[in-house]
Amino acid sequence: MASKQQPEQLFDFDITKYMGDFKVPGVDVETLVSSQRRNIEALTQANRLAYDGLQAVLKRQAEILRQTMDEVSQATKDISEPGAPQDKAAKQTELAKDAFERSLSNMRELAEMIAKANNEAFDLLNKRFTQNMDEIREAFVKSAKK
Repeated sequence: MASKQQPEQLFDFDITKYMGDFKVPGVDVETLVSSQRRNIEALTQANRLAYDGLQAVLKRQAEILRQTMDEVSQATKDISEPGAPQDKAAKQTELAKDAFERSLSNMRELAEMIAKANNEAFDLLNKRFTQNMDEIREAFVKSAKK
């Protein structure tokens, strides 16, 4: 019967112990592993930024929905009150115009929130990519000097 590995043991895996036996000429395993660790950390951080951005958007959408429901309730009360048909028609037109303008404003706000979260995650990954390219260049320079 095969033994089951606990999930936390999977993360304790040290590849340098296994790769050290291979001794590939010109390859610094420790540097390679360290670089990959930083790549994973950057990806994790980018995912956290994207998740936080999504949470903020969902929270704002809930606020917008709550506000809209309150406004609809109030508008229904206002329209159902007695009054001249011309006044009610004017009020309905004004409410529709205001609702449309608020909808556009809310959509713009949500789009900006999403773009901001995406840009933050992209900038972080782009920075790590640049660092990675610098590390590769430095590794080639070091191996050429040997």
